[in-house]
Amino acid sequence: MTRNKGSSPATGQQLDESRVTSHESLVSNPRRPIRSYVLRQGRLTAAQARAHAQLMPRYGVPYATEPLDLDRVFGRSAPRVLEIGFGMGDTTAEIAAAHPGSDYLGVEVHTPGVGSLLNRIAALGLANVRVIQHDAVEVLERMIAPGALDGVHVFFPDPWPKKRHHKRRLLQPPLVALLASRMKPGGYFHVATDWEDYASQILEVLSAEPLLANTVNGFAPRPAYRPLTKFENRGLKLGHRVWDVIFRRGDTR
Repeated sequence: MTRNKGSSPATGQQLDESRVTSHESLVSNPRRPIRSYVLRQGRLTAAQARAHAQLMPRYGVPYATEPLDLDRVFGRSAPRVLEIGFGMGDTTAEIAAAHPGSDYLGVEVHTPGVGSLLNRIAALGLANVRVIQHDAVEVLERMIAPGALDGVHVFFPDPWPKKRHHKRRLLQPPLVALLASRMKPGGYFHVATDWEDYASQILEVLSAEPLLANTVNGFAPRPAYRPLTKFENRGLKLGHRVWDVIFRRGDTR
């Protein structure tokens, strides 16, 4: 769904093989199946394949056409954070390990990334992470009830840097409105990107959503809970920047 965390030509890491496509089908072609990605074939290691086969039945949540009972999925009642496009899952696992009181639901289509996160879940003994391997738009529409989420993470989505491809970027108004509807009042929406023009677009789109309000005036400082990846840290040492955008859902509507 998104690029491997902290990756870009600016930081020197190759892009992930799971790409986000346009959400224009949400509004312009209702008969066309909605997809939030283009799935490209990537290398699946033996360890990733083994984890996918052995651990997905334990930590995976099958796609369904009705809202999840998240208390049943996680076996408890706790704050719930959805992450769209977790890449290889290192950031997801690190955040979940540092915040055992919250539950994290990761959505990703890229099988190597899913296998990698499943390995991290098992290695760290994480009980507060579940994985859905499916299109995020359909998951949001069908599986996540309105007002179910305490937080949403979208870290380093594919920037589609060429101007003619900007319409393919993930965070367009229809998807932002859908995400906001799934958040509780007071819930937060955190996006990070290392592409300045995409950061400006994200800030503009989120600012235009009536349900959301910026937590600061403009871009936010990186919160302590979002760890630096080695690639992001390398880029920062070279003078590259990362922009964090953090909004909250208000109590209106």
